[in-house]
Amino acid sequence: MIELYRGSINTWECDEMGHMNVRFYVAKMMEGLAELSHHIGLPGAFRDGATHTLRPRDQHIRFLKEAHAGSPFAMRGCVLEISETSVLLYQQIDHYTGEACASYRTCVDHIDLATGKPAPWSTVSRKKLKALQGEAPANCAPRSIDFSVAPRASATMADAEAIGAPVIGRGVVLPQHLDLTGHMMPEFFIGRVSDSVGNLLRPWRETLAAQARERGDTVRMGGAVLEYRLVYRRWPRAGDRFVIRSGGGFQKEKTHSFVHWLIDPDSGQAWCTSEAVAIALNLDTRKIMPATPELQASLAGVAPVGLSV
Repeated sequence: MIELYRGSINTWECDEMGHMNVRFYVAKMMEGLAELSHHIGLPGAFRDGATHTLRPRDQHIRFLKEAHAGSPFAMRGCVLEISETSVLLYQQIDHYTGEACASYRTCVDHIDLATGKPAPWSTVSRKKLKALQGEAPANCAPRSIDFSVAPRASATMADAEAIGAPVIGRGVVLPQHLDLTGHMMPEFFIGRVSDSVGNLLRPWRETLAAQARERGDTVRMGGAVLEYRLVYRRWPRAGDRFVIRSGGGFQKEKTHSFVHWLIDPDSGQAWCTSEAVAIALNLDTRKIMPATPELQASLAGVAPVGLSV
């Protein structure tokens, strides 16, 4: 693997949970992707006036160890698979101690910006991509999300309404959230879900914390994501609206999952579909808060099942 990024975590990149927010994991991934473009013969891919660029389509992220403000880290990456117009890229962030912080598997398309569609690699880029082929560490592989399963063919507002999926977020794409092509940057898909998930889970987390206090424990309750899969379907521009609707997944003693769709309320088509595996986190001990069978059952009632990535 080659090095794609080296830096440290800023305080403003951390959220109320005390660790780097998921939005900035994707932002770091994109910066690493921009660095990779220089290694594969596409130095202008992320510059103003680009004719072609690299854009994620399907992505799995595994969060392996918390990242806190001030902590230095580095990113490495390699190519896992190459197709005519895309590549499966592996990236890994490591703490300065050498421990893995996060891993990414991302299907990246080579996009012709004139048409907005995937374009074949040049002979030069294909040769350079082959030179970067490698293997991903087995201990950083997807665990609770099957990344090999193909995304659903379509996702619409009608699908979400059919099962009564609750609205957990709503907003408008802001100009400062756009890239040089005029489309929303990838980190704001996951970032908008992160901003909204409290509307889904805050009451349940408070109930879990209250039960712990009844047992005499002092608890500041939060949450953390262990894995994420995002399917980037369409790319909004400034002023485009979005609604986030959520469906249930599995509920276990220590982990649970939900599916989140960002939908364009005007067209009814999804901008992005995603699945997250998370935990309830004791913010003082930084340990998982297990849920009783009763609380697992109540969590199952937070959102109906029926949505998928």
